[in-house]
Amino acid sequence: QVQLVESGGGLVQAGGSLRLSCAASGRTFSRYAMAWFRQAPGKQRELVAIITSGRSTNYADSAKGRFTISRDNAKNTVYLQMNSLKPEDTAVYYCAANPLNGLAATTEAYAYWGQGTQVTVSS
Repeated sequence: QVQLVESGGGLVQAGGSLRLSCAASGRTFSRYAMAWFRQAPGKQRELVAIITSGRSTNYADSAKGRFTISRDNAKNTVYLQMNSLKPEDTAVYYCAANPLNGLAATTEAYAYWGQGTQVTVSS
């Protein structure tokens, strides 16, 4: 069983930056693919970024060039650095873990989820 706890959300002006963190419990963190998803009100949950155990990454088009996903296996933590934030980035951001690793982009591939952290970008 893996427990994920996100932090770092908040209110920021457009153009600003935030760094989200996701702390994971368990001894198998380094073997999992980790991802960030987000869900805006009235919309489906969507992928933002993925990082595999081998540190391969993939990003949604909306995140490319602005967001960076990284991981620190010694700290069992995955990060999402978000720069040049836009009002349309406003959403609840969720951390998720995929025990099968890989670059799966669908929510069904992720067995473990955090509770989410709110990111609000004002114009």
